Amino acid sequence: MVQPKGRALSPAAQISISLLEEIFGGIECRRFAVRLWDDTVWGQNPSEPLPASLVLRHPGALRRVFLKPSEVNFAECYIHDDVDMEGDIADFLSVGDILLNQKISLTKKASLARHLLKLPVKDERDHTDHDGGRPKLFGVEHSMERDKKAVTHHYDLSNEFYRLWLDRNMVYSCAYFASPAEDLDSAQVRKLDFLCRKLRLQRGEKLLDIGCGWGGLIRHAVRNYGVEALGITLSQPQADLANERIHADGLADRCRVEMLDYRDLNRPEGFDKIVSVGMVEHVGRDRMDEYFGTMYRLLKRGGAFLNHGIGDLSDRPLKKKKGFIRTYVFPDSDLPSLPEIFRTAEAHHFEGRDMESLREHYALTLRHWVQRLEDRREEAISEVGEATYRAWRLYMAGCAWWFSNGHISIYQSLFVKQAANGESGVPLMRSDWYDARPTTLSLHSVAGG
Repeated sequence: MVQPKGRALSPAAQISISLLEEIFGGIECRRFAVRLWDDTVWGQNPSEPLPASLVLRHPGALRRVFLKPSEVNFAECYIHDDVDMEGDIADFLSVGDILLNQKISLTKKASLARHLLKLPVKDERDHTDHDGGRPKLFGVEHSMERDKKAVTHHYDLSNEFYRLWLDRNMVYSCAYFASPAEDLDSAQVRKLDFLCRKLRLQRGEKLLDIGCGWGGLIRHAVRNYGVEALGITLSQPQADLANERIHADGLADRCRVEMLDYRDLNRPEGFDKIVSVGMVEHVGRDRMDEYFGTMYRLLKRGGAFLNHGIGDLSDRPLKKKKGFIRTYVFPDSDLPSLPEIFRTAEAHHFEGRDMESLREHYALTLRHWVQRLEDRREEAISEVGEATYRAWRLYMAGCAWWFSNGHISIYQSLFVKQAANGESGVPLMRSDWYDARPTTLSLHSVAGG
C-alpha cells in the first residue's frame, strides 16, 4: 500500500483497504492497482507500478459496487463515476468476469456485506437515467414500432460522435485485416471489397443493402463494380448523411438510401444480390423465419444473399438476465447461433454455399475503435456527454474481450437462391475472393464525403 505522507487513513479508507484485500487479493491475473479518493494506493509495488488503476471516487464507492454485484451494476458504477478505469480498460475485464462468476459461500457473503455496510452512504450517487441511460421501450419485442425505437436509441446518437472514431467511410462493422499492424481505413476498404467479391457483383446488377448504415458499402459497390444499389436503414440521421455523401460522390443516379424497415420493402422486380451487415443481431430469434423469408422473396433466382452478423459460440457463458450491453447499448439485441442461421435459411429454400468466421478481425477492429474513441475523449464528451462516452468505451472494450476469448464470433454466410436449372452462380474455387485486388484500390478513391 502507498499512503500519502503525513496523513492517517480515515475509517472509510481502512475499511476499503481491508475489503480490497478480501475481494482482489487472491486474483493472480489482476494487472491494476486501486487508488482511493484520498490518493492512497492499494495493490501496487512502488518499484514495479502496474499499468492500470481502478479509482474509487468517494468513500462509499465499494459499497455502491459490491453490495449488489451484477454486470449491470458494475457498469453503472463506472458510467456514473463512482469508479473510474485509467489505463487499458481490457486489464479490468478478466477480473470483472472472475468476480461475477466465482462461487462465494454464504458465510463470506455475509462477512463482506457487514463490512460494506460500514461504508458511508451520504456520497452514494443517484444512478438516474440520463445521457448513456437505459432506453425506454414499450410494446411487443421486435415489432416494427419497437424495433425502430431500439435502433434509433443506438444509431441516432450523433453522426459526429461516430465520425470521431470510425474510419473515413464510417463503416460500423468489423474490418478485414491483412495483418494486426494494418491501419483501420485500409482494413475497412478491404472488407467492403471482400463483400462485393463474395457476392460476385457484376455491372448493371441491382444490389440491396439491409441495414446500410452510412452507405459505405453501396458507394463502394456502385463506384467499383458498376451496380445499382439501394440501402435501407431505420435511422434518419444515417440516411441523411449517407445520401449527402452519395450526392457528393456523384452517384445519386445509381445509388440511394431510404429510411425503411425491411419488412415493408416491396420490389416485385427483385434484386440480383442482397447483403446484410450487422443487422441480423437486431432481428430476434422469433423473427428469423420472417427475416429469411423476406430475403428469399426479394432475391431473384440465381441471386446470392450474404448475411454478416455476430453469433453465439457454444462456450458463451449463460446469462440469466439482460447484461449491460442489452440494457444500455443494444436494446432487444439477440445473437443467433450459426446452426440457427443455416437451419432457418435452408427452411426457406436457400442453399448454404459458404461460411467464414472473422472473429479475430472483429477483436482487432474493436480495439482500434476503443483507442480512437479514447484519443478523441474530450470531443466525444462534448458531443454526447461523459456518461455516454463511458458507456461506449466499456461496451466496445467488453465486446473486444468477448471476441478475443471465444465467447462470440462474427460470421459471413453466403446463401444462393438457385436458378430454375439448379445453377448457383458460385465459382468452383474461392481464389477470386482472396486475390490481391483490394491492395490496388485507392483508399482516397473510396473515401468520398
